[in-house]
Amino acid sequence: MEDIVIASNNKGKINDFKAIFPNHNVIGISELIKDFDVEETGTTFEENAKLKSVAAAKALNKQVIADDSGLEVQALNGEPGVYSARYAGLDKNDQDNINKLLKNMENISDRNAQFVCVISMSAPNGETTQFKGTVKGEITTEPIGDHGFGYDPIFYVPSLNKTMAQLSDAEKAKISHRGHAIEQLQQFLAGEKNE
Repeated sequence: MEDIVIASNNKGKINDFKAIFPNHNVIGISELIKDFDVEETGTTFEENAKLKSVAAAKALNKQVIADDSGLEVQALNGEPGVYSARYAGLDKNDQDNINKLLKNMENISDRNAQFVCVISMSAPNGETTQFKGTVKGEITTEPIGDHGFGYDPIFYVPSLNKTMAQLSDAEKAKISHRGHAIEQLQQFLAGEKNE
């Protein structure tokens, strides 16, 4: 079983990768490097994902995958964007982030939003390939569902008539922003193996 190292300490993200790569041994970087942390100084998902994957690949001297993802709300000019995880503060509290977003959305009728995920795969020499996935939806007025993490309870997917937090891991993997980006990564890796 092939190892896939994910440069993340976020258990929710690592579980998403495990659901999408059931035939691989998905390893979170904290299992290999204690207290691995990269300051996300980029202004885009692409920049932040690359910062993490390059640093981790160099530290481990092996190929590493990182992602940067977040929520963009149309009526809030794309907020919280790259600051999604720390929208309500540096402690990265999901419930506080949800509460702040719902407060900022009070009396706003345009509820359109999208989740964005950029996956960055880096080699130890810094060579990097990136893949981007999105899923469009709407922000609910209150949390619904108890699966997932982050903003999942307030992100409604009209085509499924459910929030992300009402989906099973398998359902979420099929339609999520991370799922779409990982699908591109899988196609890329399959192409590499066939060369």
